Amino acid sequence: MATRKPSIDQDLIRDLANILNETDLTEIEIEQDDLRVRVSRAGTPQLVHAPVAQAQAPAAQPVAAQPAEAAAGTAAPSANAVPAPMVGTVYMSPAPGAKPFVEIGQSVKEGQTILIIEAMKTMNQIPAPRSGKVVDIMVSDGDPVEFAEPMIVIE
Repeated sequence: MATRKPSIDQDLIRDLANILNETDLTEIEIEQDDLRVRVSRAGTPQLVHAPVAQAQAPAAQPVAAQPAEAAAGTAAPSANAVPAPMVGTVYMSPAPGAKPFVEIGQSVKEGQTILIIEAMKTMNQIPAPRSGKVVDIMVSDGDPVEFAEPMIVIE
């Protein structure tokens, strides 16, 4: 029995490329069923099959966003900065008006939720990649973020 490759939806790729141009984003990735499409300014569009085990992995797509601006007076991103794993909107607390997940000077443990990124109306908890002390928070509640944008510095 021959394996059938999914047809490439060129209109979808064009639409994603137009979103990149309109929003000044550098990359967009979406996932539907067993198909994942990534469009990036740095490379060429990619079409891959997503493993079934990643069915719960969040799909990344821009939320009507403007380019994120670095906070005024913030130094260049540190090697200890936690990068955004997806495009979306940052929320610093579990609910409006609630205490933030982390504050500058606070110690965090690996795996502890440090913020939420909303992507495609899905709230994605972002865990600390390592234990340490929060020394800088480079995003604010409600800020749009791009893929790999530095958000929090943990030393």
